[in-house]
Amino acid sequence: MPLTLIGNFVDSKVLQLKELLLTMQEFFYFALRAFSTLPKAKRYWRDVLDQALICGVESIPIVLVSSISIGALMSMEVGNLLEEFGAKTMLGRSTSNAVLRELGPLLMGLMLSARYGSRNGAELGAMQISEQIDALRAFGTDPIAKLVMPRLLAALIMFVPLIALSDFAGLQTAALVAQFYHKLDPGIFWNSIYPRLLPKDFVVSFLKAPVFAIIITLVSSFNGFSAHGGTAGVGRSTIKGIVASSGLVLVANFYVSKIVLDIMH
Repeated sequence: MPLTLIGNFVDSKVLQLKELLLTMQEFFYFALRAFSTLPKAKRYWRDVLDQALICGVESIPIVLVSSISIGALMSMEVGNLLEEFGAKTMLGRSTSNAVLRELGPLLMGLMLSARYGSRNGAELGAMQISEQIDALRAFGTDPIAKLVMPRLLAALIMFVPLIALSDFAGLQTAALVAQFYHKLDPGIFWNSIYPRLLPKDFVVSFLKAPVFAIIITLVSSFNGFSAHGGTAGVGRSTIKGIVASSGLVLVANFYVSKIVLDIMH
């Protein structure tokens, strides 16, 4: 009996591994098809503009809320810590490093993974369940070019200004908290930032925009296209897309920072 249980357990794990490898193979093929349709952007420019409005302009409130919150929190906590060592004048530099390189882009990526990724997964999943995607194929329209490519291109374009907005709002909030909570002169705060800003600080921050755009858009769209099992299947595919894209954003955030900082050290 124990050997039978062990055998069944091993068989189940092997089957799960095969399913995972098959899913990864299908995803990479899906991603290649999405990138190969980018030259058709001119034909679907209206769809690109619609998606740019959705993932860009309509995402500004949640990006501002998250960046303002983390900027205020970082300034308060780091300021309290530096004050114990009499180094409060370094608050600007310490906060700018955290916000510019890591927290600004990361929080924006996670917020858009939840907001834009969930919308993509639910919308495309509903279209898959209702056979609208099959209808596009029947009419000779490539569903990847019509539905996925505009989302990918819009995210690649709009994530860069969203990261810039997130960084700016986070630093401005940190400066206000430093001024009114820690009683630190704004000139001292900003003078500890500007002379020490390096090109790698901006490269790390803005290089994450296209990486996050690709991850969030393709993962959520792939899960939407893979939806099955009625309306419950749409919910499962949407949740799976959010969880997978959020996890990949966290992993990509670390590796982009590490690679860029190692190269530009």
